Amino acid sequence: MYNRRKFIQHSGAAALGAMLVSNTSLAEIFKKHHPVGLQLFTFFNVMDDDVQGTLKKIADVGIKEIESAFSKKGGYYGMKPKEFAKTINDLGMKWTSHHVLGAPFKMPPGAKMPTDANGNPLKIPPMRNLNDNMQELVDEAAEGGVEYLVCANTPINTLDDIKASIEVLNKTDAACKKAGIGFAYHNHDAEFHNIEGSVPYEMFLSQTTMQMELDLAWATKGGKDPVELFKQNPGRFPLWHVKDLDAAKENILPVGSGTIDYKRIFDAASTSGMKHFYIEHDMPKDPMESIKASYKYITETLKV
Repeated sequence: MYNRRKFIQHSGAAALGAMLVSNTSLAEIFKKHHPVGLQLFTFFNVMDDDVQGTLKKIADVGIKEIESAFSKKGGYYGMKPKEFAKTINDLGMKWTSHHVLGAPFKMPPGAKMPTDANGNPLKIPPMRNLNDNMQELVDEAAEGGVEYLVCANTPINTLDDIKASIEVLNKTDAACKKAGIGFAYHNHDAEFHNIEGSVPYEMFLSQTTMQMELDLAWATKGGKDPVELFKQNPGRFPLWHVKDLDAAKENILPVGSGTIDYKRIFDAASTSGMKHFYIEHDMPKDPMESIKASYKYITETLKV
């Protein structure tokens, strides 16, 4: 559960005063400021078959914040930014963040085409990216009223790739600041591996001023301790992705059914600068059951 002393320091006298006046618990105040969110990539294989119905079921679980991703319908699940925002709002949720690619999607040499939960080749639609469509994507994010635009992935196969990506990320960060929204980078595990003598994630931290969306499971798989990253870069991680891993760090699981110590991580929320966290499970066989399990663990066991 969120550390009491850190919560008071992080939230300030106003939140503490509200607690004293209303007899509201610290856990309830934390939930108000950090409601449970969901990254919609969890529903990539089924979302576009019934966008409205899927979002309604997600809201019924108790999810309050949405981070959108890629849609087979194009755009924002077949909608314009303001239309999608209204759809989310009408269901009692808030659209707070959106994922985009850093560069055009390409399969790495020798890699196999990703598959869905049933083993079928995944059909990836054409997607705009920050390298080619940066200003357009920034303008749409601002139009939709999201707080953050997030780069979900970018080429890091070579040192030249990393340097080129940093240039795009810095330009996007500047454009987002001008538009009045935040910009962050989402990691997988590869960013923590050595590439030609350099570690991409360390370069991103040192050569940009953008914020980071730490995918806690991918960072753990990459050999990093999220809490130590928070201590080394306090306030740099306003966004989290929350999912779990098995003991071999090979299979993604619902939160609480794996090996990641989430109590310890949430206790470090104020150090990280966390503002929003999103449950995510990369295209599970039953995404609804997965998020229900994660939501139950987060709210009932962690009491977040």
